[in-house]
Amino acid sequence: MVAKSSTQPDALLAWMDGLSDPTRLRILRLLEPQELGVVELCDVLQLPQSTVSRHLKVLTDQGFTRHRRFGTNHLYRTSVDELLPVARKLWLLAKEQTDDWSTVAQDSLRLQRRLKDRQADSRAFFAGAATEWDALRAELYGTRFNVDAMLALLPDTYVVADLGCGTGEMTARLSPYVKHVFGVDNSPAMLKAAKKRVEGLTNVDLRRGELELLPIDDASVDAAVMTLALSYVPAPVVVMKEMSRTLKPGGRAVLVDLLPHDRDDFRRQFGQQCHGFAPAEVGLLFDHAGFGHVTCSPLAPEADAKGPALFLATGTKEHRRAGAPNG
Repeated sequence: MVAKSSTQPDALLAWMDGLSDPTRLRILRLLEPQELGVVELCDVLQLPQSTVSRHLKVLTDQGFTRHRRFGTNHLYRTSVDELLPVARKLWLLAKEQTDDWSTVAQDSLRLQRRLKDRQADSRAFFAGAATEWDALRAELYGTRFNVDAMLALLPDTYVVADLGCGTGEMTARLSPYVKHVFGVDNSPAMLKAAKKRVEGLTNVDLRRGELELLPIDDASVDAAVMTLALSYVPAPVVVMKEMSRTLKPGGRAVLVDLLPHDRDDFRRQFGQQCHGFAPAEVGLLFDHAGFGHVTCSPLAPEADAKGPALFLATGTKEHRRAGAPNG
């Protein structure tokens, strides 16, 4: 028979002592659902800070609570799940036996009021910051997290094609969220830059090819995106049919390009083949390529953007032969 550790009774007695004080029981119950600071605990318990701090030290020393620094304050929480089984059993028994304690009910009401005060502080901040919140948030946190949050909505089983991938910015952004990404471009210089950008991303496959003859198998991708590439090709309908060919039935196509403009100097400077696409024209391109559920909406120009306005169009490949007539 294995002898029990001589320290076991001491630990048991220490845990029992820790739970023998009614104030400490009240503190543990308050800290179980959320973190609270000392000032908040004092308000709810209606006790002085010296008393609350003394009890928190006992609970922390015995492992019933943990704390972290937040600014100039410490936030406390229970650490019951991290306790040894015996200590956890003692706490669960103590909690059960205090469920009907009227003092606990009073504490709960004061806690609810205190948490509402927290929410009021947040609402007051946003009420004052609403007109400048977008700029403030961008200054504090940047803007990339917005795109990352939306990309995280993509199924991680997706195979995606980035058509006209250029330097691979979109390809690299897609990579962490999907199973595989094909990046296709016809420019060796662009692909060289893209290769450097996606170095180390094992699920990216960069391929040189024309948008009119994509080096991607039929019905092999779940989604395809083409950003600022269609205005560079002489035969947009051919490119859209190629995009459709590579998509599985039900696959989604996303197209971003220029709305109609009259800036011929801009078109010539950037080597574009046309002056943009009207929404009706975009709809016909999608329709002729075998897409349904087509949407096309203008994008609000960004404040510092100097080029023509853009549109965002989407469509779903229908379960019929690409290019076949509707109806």
